[in-house]
Amino acid sequence: MAETRIFAAKKIITMERGQPEATHVAVRDGRILAVGGADCAAPWGDFTIDDRLSDAVLMPGLVEGHAHMMAGAMWRYVYVGFHDRIDPDGKPWAGVSTTDAMVDRLAGERARLAPGVPVFGWGFDPIFLASERLNRIHLDQVATDRPVAVMFSNFHLMCVNSAALKMAGYTAETPLDGVVKGPDGEPTGELQEMAAMFPVLRRMGIDFRTLSQSAESIAAYGQVAVRAGVTTITDLYSMMEDDDVEQMLRQTGAEDYPVRIVPALGAAGDPARVADRALRLRARSTDKLRLGAVKLMTDGSIQGWTARVRWPGYVGGQPNGLWNTAPDEIFALAEEMQRRGVQMHIHVNGDEAAEVSLDALDAAARKHPWLGARHVLQHCQMMDRALFRRAAELGVACNLFANHLWYFGDQHAARTIGPDRACRMNAVRTALDEGVLTAIHSDAPVTPLGPLVTAWCAVNRQAMSGVTLGPQERISRAQALELITLGAASTLKLDHEIGSIAPGKRADFAVLGADPLENGLALKDVPVFGTVFGGRVNRV
Repeated sequence: MAETRIFAAKKIITMERGQPEATHVAVRDGRILAVGGADCAAPWGDFTIDDRLSDAVLMPGLVEGHAHMMAGAMWRYVYVGFHDRIDPDGKPWAGVSTTDAMVDRLAGERARLAPGVPVFGWGFDPIFLASERLNRIHLDQVATDRPVAVMFSNFHLMCVNSAALKMAGYTAETPLDGVVKGPDGEPTGELQEMAAMFPVLRRMGIDFRTLSQSAESIAAYGQVAVRAGVTTITDLYSMMEDDDVEQMLRQTGAEDYPVRIVPALGAAGDPARVADRALRLRARSTDKLRLGAVKLMTDGSIQGWTARVRWPGYVGGQPNGLWNTAPDEIFALAEEMQRRGVQMHIHVNGDEAAEVSLDALDAAARKHPWLGARHVLQHCQMMDRALFRRAAELGVACNLFANHLWYFGDQHAARTIGPDRACRMNAVRTALDEGVLTAIHSDAPVTPLGPLVTAWCAVNRQAMSGVTLGPQERISRAQALELITLGAASTLKLDHEIGSIAPGKRADFAVLGADPLENGLALKDVPVFGTVFGGRVNRV
């Protein structure tokens, strides 16, 4: 007979209404056998008490419903973002607050590299700088004999130096959308969205597929997940070539791999081919690797002015954003995925993108009814009450990018959509009030992986300046904790297995150093000691 182990804790937050708190949880075969007091497993025979977590608070393993596997591997390149960050090894990195400081850090990286090796930085965001927008002339200060590129924090834009432009063949005559031109007609160095960025990235040897699918990347992803108390995490845009799938199966199949990964196949090209691939992948799922969903990119980034927004547009008068997938293609993909029973995760930052996507899902559902499709709109930053009501009517879930309120809220109010729309952006309260199946997320590495920080953002709606953006949209601590456990699990169609501590579910727990429901400590400051995954303890 399998061993029964009872974990004792200072407190267990179960996220179950019938038994919201406990002190002990019994685990057998990687699943929860019983929850309650020290004798909760007595009806099941012999058991062993495990006191290793007796000074900790346990809650369900946190679920990150929107992140990317390159969150760990990006640290092989130099970080040049505005905010302070901590790398997977626990090393702190100070943010850079000026263009000159960013150039200096890149120059230091150039000195470390061998001659001719491209210089690549990531995390920069010019929206925080009042000075001239980053351009090729700034990056020419780093080097002129090799390509230099800086990926913006939103991963929808980048800036490159003159050598990189020349390498890609970008000139005044280049007609490609996304190659930004200056008043003189010459490329400024700014490249918007993947069609413009990919030729440079490919020539520099920067391959996001490799960043996501190498053994090193997958290992680093598990490492950052444990640090954040996460036991189930997405990789929400993956090419998943055959070799990639084999690599993920090998790495996640290791007994001590500490997290469950839910990748979504990038939905681009022929809809029938995408659906065929998704269904073949679904058949290869394991406990630690859940396959079969797809991810559709519609628009771009609000702070990059590439998101598609409805009238009156951007407050600075910038042109409306770019479609990564044209509306007619969105309709075609939605219809085929609905017809074939493939769940869709759909990137929508701007409200126009959300409206078009809901139109497409509505049309698909009329042709091919599917109760419980549970497609998910991702980010949903500018959705208003009417759009959330439509989502609820259609049974469409919404995973909101709550971290934007802290990381970019001031800039959205001042420079992109204005204070009125900024006060209703990431409207979690409205989504819940309208009956939408709701989750919140970090979109790591766009912002740091940390569901407790994301929960704090949704509870407080505080921008970096200290301003509260839309206090009426705040939610309670208990609601926020549900959104990073059961809510996120539900968007992945895994709420029957994870998201709460209840008999029969996976023995996945976040191990915390304080009670997140107590008001004396901000959610973002609650210490994370590690996780329990399938009954195995993983310490930070």
